[in-house]
Amino acid sequence: MARVKKGVTKHHRHKKILKLAKGYRGAKSKLFRPANEQVLKSLSYAYAHRKDKKGDFRKLWIARINAAARLNGLSYSRMMNGLKLAGIAVNRKMLADLAINNEAAFAELVDTAKKQVNA
Repeated sequence: MARVKKGVTKHHRHKKILKLAKGYRGAKSKLFRPANEQVLKSLSYAYAHRKDKKGDFRKLWIARINAAARLNGLSYSRMMNGLKLAGIAVNRKMLADLAINNEAAFAELVDTAKKQVNA
């Protein structure tokens, strides 16, 4: 049975980790062990924060819709309720985009929601 020392395999594995650790400060970008620890931690942060990003964007869209709705004389919750009663199904991402880029169309949606809420 031949003796296996893993020299080439270990070298490739170390190079892969050090490539991922490029740009880290100090030993974390130069030495394998601290680099490996930081890369593992960084990858777990990246995984978790990809999930968080979805909620962060939803909060941003709601804040934008609320601001634009209040400029048109309606609160966010009353506007969303009015749109639901009117049978208008537009997601928050599109509403936020309308609020910023097409204020006239957004104002029409607000008016429609107002009529439904007040009716």
